[in-house]
Amino acid sequence: MSGGSKLRGNLLIAQAGGPSSVLNATLWGVIEEAKKHSEIEGIIGAIGGAAGILEENFVNLKTQSKDFYDKLPYTPASVIGTSRRYVSPENYKKMIEILKKYNVKYLLFNGGNGSMGTCREIYQAVDDKELKVIGIPKTIDNDISETDHCPGYGSAARYMAVTTAEIGLDIAALPIHICVVEVMGRNAGWIAASTILARKKPEDAPHLVYVPERPFILEQFLEDAEELYKQLGGVVVVVSEGITDKKGKPVVPPLIFPGAKDPFYGDVGVYLARQIWEKLGIKARSEKPGLAARASSILQSPIDRQEAIQVGAAAVKAAVTGKTGYMIGLKRISNNPYKCDTTLIPLDKVANIEKKLPQLYINDRGNNINPNFVEYCKPLVGDLPKYAVLNKLKSFAYKE
Repeated sequence: MSGGSKLRGNLLIAQAGGPSSVLNATLWGVIEEAKKHSEIEGIIGAIGGAAGILEENFVNLKTQSKDFYDKLPYTPASVIGTSRRYVSPENYKKMIEILKKYNVKYLLFNGGNGSMGTCREIYQAVDDKELKVIGIPKTIDNDISETDHCPGYGSAARYMAVTTAEIGLDIAALPIHICVVEVMGRNAGWIAASTILARKKPEDAPHLVYVPERPFILEQFLEDAEELYKQLGGVVVVVSEGITDKKGKPVVPPLIFPGAKDPFYGDVGVYLARQIWEKLGIKARSEKPGLAARASSILQSPIDRQEAIQVGAAAVKAAVTGKTGYMIGLKRISNNPYKCDTTLIPLDKVANIEKKLPQLYINDRGNNINPNFVEYCKPLVGDLPKYAVLNKLKSFAYKE
């Protein structure tokens, strides 16, 4: 999957799938590293992912303003856009011809496990192997196999940990109801698990956490929620949007719209809050941060931004040294001090392969996350805000 002398030509980067708050940081890393290599003549961005390549909708990334480059690593989403467009076998051949037309010698494809599948198909479709193809990981879901974690996850985890802590403070101040917080993660519970970083004491939120890796049992959930409500008065429940029952069916039946590629899974938080109201007679509400969790620049994780830049630069270095058919991965060296290096992973090992939250991070009852997950997740998130803690010992007494 490697070899050959350095080739003069253009570099093209395309991004696909849901954005993240550090996707543009990866783009910045690609641009800045590409500028250092004389064999890279032009730096091209495909507007709207694979669709941008097929439509020849390109932008020059080498001649943008200083203001653009300065702000790019701190700007959420994707300035060049992404897409979820299905690429048919014949379209791969067309894509290769377009890349040849624009003298693209280095193709970088930035996305999740599905995008790595697209990246692999492009790599396999190249006939002369002059085109060097490198994948760059990106997903807030953290579900790409082989890599320790994915750029985008640390920031989403930080957002959800802070949000859960602050919802918890609100609920504790007025402990009269149960709040169900629905988080992204249809098939993997990495984001939901990250909310336990908010828990400093046993009574802190989140009090219950449910992930797709374990069957969701409604009766058991109501039992646990009611018991905690009796103890605390206010309860915070975190639940992944994709939880399923014992038969593997979604807890909330999906909506299927005519012409839509995927069914709509959602509002499990609303559903569970209503179950609490109806079956327990306890006041309940739901919160759904949704896109806010992946679009927050304010809660962008500094280490996540740094590593997003790092994988972008590593992809360029790999391509110009003749590597092709790989994805850049992250390999953790140590937790304290935290250190992570980049590595090369064959696309066959990551394409369309989903990494689930390991069972060792889930408690026996399936309603919480074990504390050992903190060791894995905390370095990716960074220091969280600290809040005032009241000393409830009486400091004065009435005197006659």
